[in-house]
Amino acid sequence: LALNPWDVALCISGTIISCENAIVVVVIFYTPAFRAPTFLLIGSLATADLLAGLGLILHFAFVYFIPSEAVSLLTVGLLVTSFTASVSSLLTITIDRYLSLYNALTYYSERTVTRTYIMLILTWGASVCYGLLPVMGWNCLKEPSACSVVKPLTKNHLIILSVSFFMVFAVMLQLYVQICRIVCRHAHQIAVQRHFLASSHYVTTRKGIATLAVILGTFASCWLPFAVYCLLGDYTYPALYTYATLLPATYNSMINPVIYAFRNQEIQKVLWAVCCGCFSSTSPFRSRSPSDV
Repeated sequence: LALNPWDVALCISGTIISCENAIVVVVIFYTPAFRAPTFLLIGSLATADLLAGLGLILHFAFVYFIPSEAVSLLTVGLLVTSFTASVSSLLTITIDRYLSLYNALTYYSERTVTRTYIMLILTWGASVCYGLLPVMGWNCLKEPSACSVVKPLTKNHLIILSVSFFMVFAVMLQLYVQICRIVCRHAHQIAVQRHFLASSHYVTTRKGIATLAVILGTFASCWLPFAVYCLLGDYTYPALYTYATLLPATYNSMINPVIYAFRNQEIQKVLWAVCCGCFSSTSPFRSRSPSDV
């Protein structure tokens, strides 16, 4: 096959994604202090994005070096599983942040740990089921007219994935709006008690809105074009449109470590310790609130 520049770009994107998220996974896995629910959810997100990056690399390698329908189904299944788990992990992190503020007094309890494991099981269980559908026979290899803009996925399969994405995005939007309201209300109460309402309340409100804009803006700008195109397009559309919307979607997995992991002070401490050659996996850390992560 002639080398497609879009496939090269996806492979490069997958390489960067894999390297970034591999660092996060290793740091969380080898640091016993990072066993709190918040870090488990960040680890789930990093694992999903790591698999997505590896899936992009494997897809490129198999398409150009080991072309096979069976292998194609496996790589597409891996990509569907990993990207679904990535989006779902973002939702679980949002839920965790909301509950940490809404139920602040009872957040640090065994119930939170149990809830975290339940969310992880549901996230990865649903993602694996979505990813197995093409392998189990729900594909368009024998019926090209049923293909979607992402072969060999069927149009119906991609519609289900797109609708699921819009539902996740709607829930995340609602939860983050509620988070901003709670934070602003707390800031207002603290400012009133300390008698400097105007400056403190304004700064906290602006910071909350800015954080909301960054998180949701990044997520929407990366995934919305591809999700909308999956609903409107079909197999007759040029492959260029698929590449042009899919490539930005992969950038979300590239940006996630920056937003959810590298901004965390505890993870920063470990990374600096590793760079300085004085890493100690037993170093004590203060467990931060999920709303700070």
